[in-house]
Amino acid sequence: MMVVSSAQNNGDWTVLFDGEKTYGLRGYQQSDFPWDSWVIENGTLKTIPPRGVDLITDEIYKNFELELEWKVSTAGNSGIFYFATEEADRIWQSAPEMQVLDDDAHQDGKRKMTSAGALYDLIPPSAKVVKPVGEFNQVRIIVKDNHVEHWLNGTKVVEYEYGSEALIKLIAKSKFKDMPYFAKASEGHIGLQHHGEEVWYRNIRIRKL
Repeated sequence: MMVVSSAQNNGDWTVLFDGEKTYGLRGYQQSDFPWDSWVIENGTLKTIPPRGVDLITDEIYKNFELELEWKVSTAGNSGIFYFATEEADRIWQSAPEMQVLDDDAHQDGKRKMTSAGALYDLIPPSAKVVKPVGEFNQVRIIVKDNHVEHWLNGTKVVEYEYGSEALIKLIAKSKFKDMPYFAKASEGHIGLQHHGEEVWYRNIRIRKL
């Protein structure tokens, strides 16, 4: 298990959640942390059902490496966003998403394009490496000069070029095709989705590249 502490804010890494406190996180389109939607419980940052407020970083990131761990409840659903802006009503209307999901019990798990690890509704994971409900999954998201990689449990499951013609073509065939802000920003906030089900995050840290 990866263990981080606020002491690791020196050097490259910035800790966003260390099991006891959050650092530099707030509600989407809000100035404060939405404690009516999230709770710190047993060293994790946990959603409070039903559907609540998504989280975003105070800081904006362009080139970065993000690490965290997640687990979901049965049929649980969440997501990790990047390049998010606050122009649209909902975070997913601007930000690409790495899917967080119980593939076995949630309907989205029946489609590879919306299964755990996917670039949601755009690129399926190259391998099914998600762990069973109740176990933590390790995530790395790396973005460097618009080259994006999703890593799940030590396996690179998605790789693409942000802003590329290939991605634009995929968006044109997706649910995002008529969303004017989707995947348009060259930098943005990191976000965690509160979709309504129980989801637990821990050991959240990021560094700029």
